Amino acid sequence: MVGIGGIGMSALAQYYAHEGVSVSGSDREESPVTSMLGEKGVAVVIGQKAENVPADAQLLVYSDAVPADNQERVRATTLGITQQSYFEALGDVAKTKRTIAIAGTHGKTTTTAMLGKMLIDAGLDPTVVVGSIVTEWGSNFKAGKSNLFVVEACEYRNHFLTFSPEVLVITNIELDHTDFFKSIDELTAAFDEARSKAGTVIEASLYKNEQVPELLVSGEFNKENARAAKAAAKLIAPDVPAEVWDHSLASYKGTWRRFEYKGELAGGATLYDDYAHHPTAIARTVSAAREKFPGKKIVLFFHPHLYSRTRDLFDEFAAALATSDKSYILPVYAAREPHDPSVSNKMLANSVNAKGGHAQPVVDFAEAEKLLSTLDADTVSFTMGAGDIYKAGEQALKQ
Repeated sequence: MVGIGGIGMSALAQYYAHEGVSVSGSDREESPVTSMLGEKGVAVVIGQKAENVPADAQLLVYSDAVPADNQERVRATTLGITQQSYFEALGDVAKTKRTIAIAGTHGKTTTTAMLGKMLIDAGLDPTVVVGSIVTEWGSNFKAGKSNLFVVEACEYRNHFLTFSPEVLVITNIELDHTDFFKSIDELTAAFDEARSKAGTVIEASLYKNEQVPELLVSGEFNKENARAAKAAAKLIAPDVPAEVWDHSLASYKGTWRRFEYKGELAGGATLYDDYAHHPTAIARTVSAAREKFPGKKIVLFFHPHLYSRTRDLFDEFAAALATSDKSYILPVYAAREPHDPSVSNKMLANSVNAKGGHAQPVVDFAEAEKLLSTLDADTVSFTMGAGDIYKAGEQALKQ
């Protein structure tokens, strides 16, 4: 498995291992996910090179970030080893199960985790694949003995079309992944196709009136996620009493990098980490923080993810960041894209300030760490973004 440290890839690796398959893989760097895999007995090599691929491998699975000229993929081609992308491989697994897929621009990770937990707590014993590490499980994967399969399904590059689920939950639809979807119409068309492949579709119009209990996790958006999860649970297991679902939701503790409490910084500020990488998610996280911490200053250390997303949603990002009391903006995390000089953290900071916010560009993680350590007890701070900005927060906590 090339790119085994990816959040989806690592869950699939655990599934294969649970099924008795010999699994190994590589990734470019260590992370909490690769460490978790090692603890679970999955062999992980840091550094990608041809010799990582066993000559007797039956299948090579690669993440989206791995191109065809990757050394390991080239070796697999030379050896005649079958290759599949992550979602192709996951789609093959789903074909053998009663699949419940959760899709949407925002909230799919939390909704998947909530639904998985609810079905487990009701004794239905599903297998669950989530796009984050669930606090209760210490993993992004939960093996089950039943034929129920709960899986997070991403719309990027139409990946979710590899599924033909019994139930499809759509949390919401908003333009994202602009390096692939060039308009909201293109994105909507993809969701329309996903609907056509599903047995039953659950959308906001069907779950908006669901009653949910008080939650441990913050924010109105998490109540929406809980409503979606409860509607799906009721459809899958209509004979389970409502109090079972509500008790499970009320004890849900959250996942890694979703409004995750990290600790107290040297200057007295509280630190959280959040995966928010879209303007709507940023604004809603700030709103939830203000609700949870009235009177506190909300300070963001935002790591923009992808030049295309930052460029195409530039004004929306500026407006969202302006809702905080202060935002420190890191250089754009390029990920799979080449450098694009038409957009930068300095430009974004200037736009935030022009909209009445207070923003400052930051050179690198080292500067972010120093700034985090200066924040006082009147401040709630967030490291924020889909890259690895959480590492700056973790380093700052050690000071």
